[in-house]
Amino acid sequence: MPTGGISPLVAILWLLNVVLDTGGQLAFKAAAGDKDAGDGLARWKHMAARPWLWIGIGCYVVEFLVWIAFLSLVPLSEGVLLGSINIVAIMVAGRFLFGEKLTRLRVAGIMLVTLGVTIVGVAG
Repeated sequence: MPTGGISPLVAILWLLNVVLDTGGQLAFKAAAGDKDAGDGLARWKHMAARPWLWIGIGCYVVEFLVWIAFLSLVPLSEGVLLGSINIVAIMVAGRFLFGEKLTRLRVAGIMLVTLGVTIVGVAG
């Protein structure tokens, strides 16, 4: 990777990774949070018959391929740090889509992770 910034391909792969990981997590949460699902094996059968579980699995299959492509272009230490922004995206999306709480400590964590990812992304 050239010094002085992130190449357009790396940026696209990184954004795809964030979108696919976040989408997968949200789909799994939607599948698992279905109140009509029941318990035990009945719950798994119910989830398997709905699209959310399969959307989540599909997101993760594609994300795996995108992640491998991304890691082929950046050093592992940089890639893993840039990938940690997924935590922020998932927490924020969980707040808006599922009404999950963002405590002061979580917001502080979000800001610290975002700052770290920004430093790694800018510094290359």
